[in-house]
Amino acid sequence: MGTLSHQEARRTYDRIGSLQDSQRFYEDQATSLVLQHGDFTSAESVFEFGCGTGRFALRLFEEYLSDTANYRGVDVSPRMVRLAQSHLAPHSARAEVILTEGEPPDGEPSESYDRFVSNYVFDLLSHDDIRAVLREAHRMLRPNCLLCLSGISSGTGFISRIVASAVSRIQSIRPSLVGGCRPVDLLPFLPKSKWQVRHHSKVVAFGISSEVLIAKRC
Repeated sequence: MGTLSHQEARRTYDRIGSLQDSQRFYEDQATSLVLQHGDFTSAESVFEFGCGTGRFALRLFEEYLSDTANYRGVDVSPRMVRLAQSHLAPHSARAEVILTEGEPPDGEPSESYDRFVSNYVFDLLSHDDIRAVLREAHRMLRPNCLLCLSGISSGTGFISRIVASAVSRIQSIRPSLVGGCRPVDLLPFLPKSKWQVRHHSKVVAFGISSEVLIAKRC
C-alpha cells in the first residue's frame, strides 16, 4: 500500500492547516489516554514527532509539564510549524518548534529526552519509516523513559472494522483524500528486547478506531 511522500505530506498538511484540529472529535479520546498514561508530570524534556498545530503540546504546558520542563516539536509542514509556534508563544522560552524534511530525527542527540511523543503520524508512514523512527526514538530516549504513541488502527468491532476497511481502500486509491492516513497497528513494530509495554489499548470514537501505546525504553 502506497503512502504519501514527504513532499506530498507537506503539501497536504499545508493545505489542511488549522482544519487539522477538526479531527479532535475522534483523536481527543486517544490523546487523553496518552496524557493519562504518559506520566508527563515527571518529564523534563519532551520531543514530539509531527507536532501539527501544537494543540497537544499546549495541553502539556497548561496541564502537565513542570515549570522547568522543555519541549521540542518538529513537523514537515511550514504552515503547521507556524500554527504551533503561535499556539505555544506563551511558553516560547521552553518550547521550540522547527521545520524538518519529514525524515527520522537522526540529528537529535542520544539519550536526551524523557518522552518521545507522536500522535496520528505513524499512520501516514511506510512500514520502513515507522521502524526507522522507532529506532531513533529508542536512541533519543534516556533508559527507562517513555515512548507515547497514538494513531488510527484496525477496528475492534463491526462498525469500526468497516470504517477502517473503507479508509484503507480510499488511502490505497487516493491517499490525499484521507490526509495520507490508514489503519496501522503499532504494537508489532516494538521489539520486546528494546521496549517494555506499559499501556496498550484501542478506543473507538464515531466509528474510528485508535490505538494508544506507551512503552518504556529498555
